[in-house]
Amino acid sequence: MSNEHKAALSSSSVASPRKFRFARNRSYASGASDRKDWHVALIDGSDDAIVSRSLDGVIQSWNDAATRLFGYSADETIGQSIAMLIPEDRLEEELAILAQIRRGKRVGCLETKRRRKDGSLIDIALTTSVIRNAEGVIVGASKIARDITQMLMAQEQQRILMYELRHRVKNLFALAAAIVSISARSAGSGKDVIEDIRARLSSLARAHDMMMADRPHDAQNPPVLSLLMLIHRLLDPYAAADGRVVIGGNDCDVGAKAVPYLSLLFYELATNAAKFGSLSVGSGRLDVNVVTDADMVRLLWRETGGPAPSTDGPTGFGSRLEQSVTCALNTKIERDWRRTGLVAAIAIPKAALIA
Repeated sequence: MSNEHKAALSSSSVASPRKFRFARNRSYASGASDRKDWHVALIDGSDDAIVSRSLDGVIQSWNDAATRLFGYSADETIGQSIAMLIPEDRLEEELAILAQIRRGKRVGCLETKRRRKDGSLIDIALTTSVIRNAEGVIVGASKIARDITQMLMAQEQQRILMYELRHRVKNLFALAAAIVSISARSAGSGKDVIEDIRARLSSLARAHDMMMADRPHDAQNPPVLSLLMLIHRLLDPYAAADGRVVIGGNDCDVGAKAVPYLSLLFYELATNAAKFGSLSVGSGRLDVNVVTDADMVRLLWRETGGPAPSTDGPTGFGSRLEQSVTCALNTKIERDWRRTGLVAAIAIPKAALIA
């Protein structure tokens, strides 16, 4: 569209309201090809709603796209006030647009809201241009409106996902820094520190891959993971074909925030079981059972058949990690060092697990 439209509806004014589609049909029937009829055909075939109004706010023309956008037919709108489309809190906005039009100025793209026939509000991008008659006198305004609902939804979804991405990356860096710091204090030689850090970061990476795989997600459907699937994946390196590791119980969803903490917690439990507990001997066995109710998720880690556990020794990474999990997920962890092996009871509020 040019900045200033010659009046397509009349050679001198827009006082004679018409529906664009009628003008188009007459144009082709008569074989006329003057510029006015070309303009009318282009307007009527546009996917954007195009509406003209007089300076006193009366709708003069209404194309088919305007019917699709607003729900009104041309018969229902032509001759009516443009205010029928404008929410009360946007009336001042329309007065400001009219003031610009009276000065002969085009009003560039404005993101605003208008009211549809069913009373609902719709987000639109609105451009308003001057209409002059054959003598160059300003007689009205042409409005081009485009539905931007999907665009705004996509922008909001992108904003939420970028926030989630920043938050998740920040958390992963914080966890990685904690792993390096605590591993350095807990391990012996430099080689041991490097191996501990590599193994723990690998556990985090596997959990992250699980969160990003398998199912698409968006702002309305944030990523979640099956708790039993997470446990199975984390314990796969320790499971043997003879069924020494058994995982069962009730399944539930785990949110992005909880996955790294649970991953490291199960990694530490499994590593200790493989080094000192039931998985360090051929006759040992590990059972992990999940029980859920309305508010809580309870996990029972039971080792049997291994060497008698020992509680001697300095506090290591696992104890410090346990404190982090307790704080981050409002978790309660109880350990029972039985002669038959470690039994750990982990209680996590469902709300914290899915957050």
